[in-house]
Amino acid sequence: MMLAAALPVADVSVGAELLRVVLSLAGIILLIFAAGWLSRRLQARTQPGGRRIRCVESFAVGARERVLLVDADGKRLLLGVGPGGMRTLHVYEGVAPAPADVPPAAPAPSFADVLGLWKRKS
Repeated sequence: MMLAAALPVADVSVGAELLRVVLSLAGIILLIFAAGWLSRRLQARTQPGGRRIRCVESFAVGARERVLLVDADGKRLLLGVGPGGMRTLHVYEGVAPAPADVPPAAPAPSFADVLGLWKRKS
């Protein structure tokens, strides 16, 4: 029998492979942060003032039932929402107050603030 010649083993550079993996991971993390930044940037462009329907407030009255206060085309409506559908509970007379009369909602904490709170806890 003829012995097969040993195949040459390719030299694998562990350092180069490790660098490739680390750079790939850094690229993926960078893409995640870029997508988050772009998403936040696009959400800032949609302003509720240009919409004709706006949910002013909502309140849960049960496990699956809610009451919504909605401004629609200058009218203010009180709606009941549940598994059976949606019902108009009350239509307020007159014109709905301007959005400037409603106090602005508290801004959501930034990622840096949440991360800082998390670091302080540990």
